[in-house]
Amino acid sequence: MDATTAAAPFSSFTTSRQNLSSSPCSSLLSRKKLGSTNLKFKSPRSLSVRASSSSDSVVTLLDYGAGNVRSIRNALRHLGFSIKDVQKPGDILNADRLIFPGVGAFAPAMDVLNKTGMGEALCTYIENDRPFLGICLGLQLLFDSSEENGPVKGLGVIPGTVGRFHSSAGIRVPHIGWNALQVGNDSEILDDVGNRHVYFVHSYRAIPSNENKDWISSTCHYGESFISSIRRGNVHAVQFHPEKSGEVGLSVLRRFLDPKSPSKQKPMEGKASKLAKRVIACLDVRTNDKGDLVVTKGDQYDVREQSNENEVRNLGKPVDLAGQYYKDGADEISFLNITGFRDFPLGDLPMIQVLRYTSENVFVPLTVGGGIRDFTDATGRYYSSLEVAAEYFRSGADKISIGSDAVYAAEEFIKSGVKTGKSSLEQISRVYGNQAVVVSIDPRRVYVNHPEDVPYKVIRVTNPGPNGEEYAWYQCTVSGGREGRPIGAYELAKAVEKLGAGEILLNCIDCDGQGKGFDTDLVKLISDSVGIPVIASSGAGTPEHFSEVFETTNASAALAAGIFHRKEVPIQSVKEHLLEKSIEVRM
Repeated sequence: MDATTAAAPFSSFTTSRQNLSSSPCSSLLSRKKLGSTNLKFKSPRSLSVRASSSSDSVVTLLDYGAGNVRSIRNALRHLGFSIKDVQKPGDILNADRLIFPGVGAFAPAMDVLNKTGMGEALCTYIENDRPFLGICLGLQLLFDSSEENGPVKGLGVIPGTVGRFHSSAGIRVPHIGWNALQVGNDSEILDDVGNRHVYFVHSYRAIPSNENKDWISSTCHYGESFISSIRRGNVHAVQFHPEKSGEVGLSVLRRFLDPKSPSKQKPMEGKASKLAKRVIACLDVRTNDKGDLVVTKGDQYDVREQSNENEVRNLGKPVDLAGQYYKDGADEISFLNITGFRDFPLGDLPMIQVLRYTSENVFVPLTVGGGIRDFTDATGRYYSSLEVAAEYFRSGADKISIGSDAVYAAEEFIKSGVKTGKSSLEQISRVYGNQAVVVSIDPRRVYVNHPEDVPYKVIRVTNPGPNGEEYAWYQCTVSGGREGRPIGAYELAKAVEKLGAGEILLNCIDCDGQGKGFDTDLVKLISDSVGIPVIASSGAGTPEHFSEVFETTNASAALAAGIFHRKEVPIQSVKEHLLEKSIEVRM
């Protein structure tokens, strides 16, 4: 691996549950001190703090070894800063500025902080009002405790308990997507946000209270008002991901790194008011017959041209296209690896390289799917699905998408009623959180005469079948749609939600490449049946198809490929059309 992908110094962690008897900061911080406007803490004798002689262009990064921190590294380099990794507690104490991009689950992160002594050093650093920025889990860990796999004791810097969003409030959990901030006074690092959307992906949140109100610099509304950022002196933390929030997020990082610098330009005022519908660009990536890695597009999953040569359809280079879609305003980029690459050692997989290069200049979420399962390479080296996922995360992926493997796990779960915890879906969700796991469903429409004809969920369809059938069920497939399985899309969606999926990518083989619109019957069925976000996929041909799926179903996002690759419909045109239809989008 190159220097940017080297394993973090704290990559070994467990998921043991902590007791609530103490926290790293409990001996250092008192509520009386925290209640004052200015941080005036007395440093404990056991830990000394000295000024660092490092350059103004150096940022110290606390990477405990879980999830995608490559993106924050790339964002910092993009802004002209170099990175010093924390190797020992003293590196925290000597930092001029410290960023903690917490990714994953609460308990394993606290395990690492406690076992390495980083927790106490972190508390001392914050106590002395040193420049600090926590991101996502890096915010949550500052609170007293979390209900995630707990209760689990946090650092105890800020009063309050981190709890799960309540799906009973009519919202989908996880909270995934671009939402608006209600920014308070003196927020400093949010000065350039300009009422625009920022990107969230989380299932747990902290709620404002009288005890923590003096810390809050912004809130966000998602079923309820929750804390989206805190600020006290030089100490900042945000629940959203600035490194995944495009130019707006880069402005937040820039403000933290150089708070005295003037804005590069007056921020473009937005109209963000709530969670936006997402427009996602998908890139199907595979090798062509010459061995080159290309973006292709299928017609009902057939990616070869209908010509004498029958060559793989080539629509461009994946890294270049992803970069262009980022500039065009795509809310996410999704890579689907449709070539096995099973002879490659894990670290040399072509998709790993695509992710690494893409994440250098693309600052919106990246999802990668295809081949997330156990495998053995040509040398006989065995890799678990968790190892595969970990390498993808470390290379720049924010979410991984599981297809065939999730179907097999769901079939077994439905048959036995038991969660074994051994499937790739369960393992990855347990370590990285369900918000990091997407299940891709590839169903095919099967028409029937009567709902009782099959033991699966049957619906009345808008368009009758070839023989006038008014009903259909959706049969799930594996192996790129080549093999049908004895499970319906409805049954699969319900099962994978229970097994730990945080989002569903809902394809439709019948609509793929047809340009006649999404299968809104299918999308409505699934989005009404689960409490996690659903991404509509397959069939988009016009901007009107996007507004149709958002107006008639509960889809959280819509994905397209061919119409973007062939430049038939620009992403910006889709968003402008959605705005005209009063559908909130990020602009």
